[in-house]
Amino acid sequence: MMELNLTRVDYLQVGVTSSKSMRLLPPQIPGKPQRIVVGDHNGELQCLGMKKGEAVPVFNATLKKKITRVELGGPVGGTRERIFATSGSEIKGYTKKGKNFLSFDTSLAEPIQTMYVEGAELFTCGNYVYNHYHDCKDANHFLSADSICDVICIPTNKVPNVTPVLACQDRVLRVLQDSDLLYEVEVPGPPSVMQLYGNDGGDEGDEILYGTSDGRVGLVQIGRMAPSHRWELPNEKRNGGVLALDSYDITADGVLDLIVGRDDGLVEIYSYDESDEPIFRFKQQLSESVTSVQGGVIATQGFDEIVCSTYAGWVLGLTSEQMSKGLSSTPIIPDTAAKAKINSLKGELEELQQKVVTEREKYQQTATSKTAISAVPHFDINDKFVLNREDASYTLSLELQLPIDNVLLQSDVPIDLLDVEKNSAVVSYSACNPEEGNFLLATYRCQANTTRLELKIRSIEGQYGTLQAYITPRVQPKTCRVKQYQIKPLSLHQRTHVFDDARPLNTIKLSGPFSLAEVHSWVCFCLPELPERTPPGDCITFHFVSTFLDTQLECVYSGSNAKVTKKGEAIFRSDNISTISILKDVLTKEATKKKISLNITYEINDDSIPYTLNLIHPKLEYQLLLAKKVQLIDALKELQVHENDTTFMSPEYRQILEDAEELQAEFKRQPCHLERLYGMITDLYIDKFKFKGQNVKGRVPALLEVLDNYDLQTLVQFFESGGENRPS
Repeated sequence: MMELNLTRVDYLQVGVTSSKSMRLLPPQIPGKPQRIVVGDHNGELQCLGMKKGEAVPVFNATLKKKITRVELGGPVGGTRERIFATSGSEIKGYTKKGKNFLSFDTSLAEPIQTMYVEGAELFTCGNYVYNHYHDCKDANHFLSADSICDVICIPTNKVPNVTPVLACQDRVLRVLQDSDLLYEVEVPGPPSVMQLYGNDGGDEGDEILYGTSDGRVGLVQIGRMAPSHRWELPNEKRNGGVLALDSYDITADGVLDLIVGRDDGLVEIYSYDESDEPIFRFKQQLSESVTSVQGGVIATQGFDEIVCSTYAGWVLGLTSEQMSKGLSSTPIIPDTAAKAKINSLKGELEELQQKVVTEREKYQQTATSKTAISAVPHFDINDKFVLNREDASYTLSLELQLPIDNVLLQSDVPIDLLDVEKNSAVVSYSACNPEEGNFLLATYRCQANTTRLELKIRSIEGQYGTLQAYITPRVQPKTCRVKQYQIKPLSLHQRTHVFDDARPLNTIKLSGPFSLAEVHSWVCFCLPELPERTPPGDCITFHFVSTFLDTQLECVYSGSNAKVTKKGEAIFRSDNISTISILKDVLTKEATKKKISLNITYEINDDSIPYTLNLIHPKLEYQLLLAKKVQLIDALKELQVHENDTTFMSPEYRQILEDAEELQAEFKRQPCHLERLYGMITDLYIDKFKFKGQNVKGRVPALLEVLDNYDLQTLVQFFESGGENRPS
């Protein structure tokens, strides 16, 4: 198998780019260099060719608003060499030479976010609305239950019916027929991008690759009546979310490889084994989000490369051509053009430096004049606040086109900051007073040229508020932007599509004169990953799983304007009594704000307590053992120093010494984990008796004593007896 050795080559920088806004035009002659088409948020659409390693403009077009998507189209089953770009609610079409052959204003209320072209069929999506146009005439439309992240169509030369597929935020691929939902395909994470398998959908044309915002990649076959999941790549290394996919034979073995671009700057290549399962082959870490990836021949005939565009607008190649370095400060360039390239770059650099000096002088003169008007420089922020199921934490990623100077975090709710290995920023904490609503004040000072910062945060369920990030870039005059992120009451819950009715469930039922929109807004306030817009229908059902404990929650509600009921009604079921307690407190508070009187009834299942304690048990046992091992490390190391021979130690102690670094690193990665578990058990204890009308807060010290000498059976007995007849 060919050993991959790819080298980075930077071609040019455009404005900020969206996902899938860079495309490679097919070669005019097979094997000849291809042209790059890229659209940015400045509204510039550029087509570039390569000449002696330099990007040379073929044509430029300026659109009114930012370009959110660039697609290629052409006759069905033929060469895709027509360029389509979306800008606001408008779609523009260009030939490969730059002639504008289409200006189609869809007149949609929301801007087009995603688009796909299949022959004469044009598919566009805003946040929630899908529209299908045939020859630019309305054909079909569909209102999605959750926001749409991508759209694709199965090739009509392989499958006769027009079959569009929507990737939606609620972990579902929705397969459509005309204006109706044919069926839904559940996927393991919120799908952010789709691509036809092998660029043509495979043998049957109905195989679709998808990437999720939590970093998974999978292949699903869209059958006529039911889907078939072929394979899924889990995200065990917790890499970034997937923004771009492509199929290209970069390994030159006659079989197309899978190329993945992620929002943490990682580009990966996978080959396929004999059973068509992907095998990891190569990775390259870039410093910015990778918004598009495509394989092709760009700079030099005969040399394959992967062309990437990044959020900050860099268009670069990972080429198989052997490169050498000139001076250490120059980019990597081909041997033949080295001298000319270095001289050209030196000249450009001197010219730019002179321009900077001139502009600075001009700015100083303007700033000191009496007629000067102050203006804050605008900068875009690409931010993401996502819950990770693997470690029940939130990832906050902040990305700018400019280098980041510092980021200040402020929270009015208790949260923990967790270590992020790839984060090189220096963090410092400031003293804060919780009584003034400050639970966290932390400053991240970034190294020069850092344009992306990733942070990990863990919240406590039941405690809700706002996390604020003050982002200051390295730009003059100094300016700062504030971004806010809601920490929700049930912040560690994640949407799911399965619910186990066999578990012992606690139920709370609320009824009152509330509308569907009102109750939906209350549930949105409590839980993450819900659509802001009220889903269609009279009765709505959502299912959730706790990422920390694996307990579950079902929400079923309808409004007072629904045909099925006279009054508004909401029913919540969970195997965790604390989840029900949090919902009861928060929903009552929200209804009181609206001056709505609620009728609340509940059914508590006592079997749910030992069930939840059994779910906590393995986690608590593991954390207690980890804490015990970490406490022993220093003493064992001291013994090791004084005793040359450690064979007298038990195998368990020798193993602790051997794994000391890993154990300490894991303990450091999970601060307050044990305290969190203790807190959850304490809440469970208080909530159980709260529903029985008893206040047991005075018995909490006795509960902590039981936990310090932890045994599951003893703990269950303590809960059952209420702590009054505590086992000795």
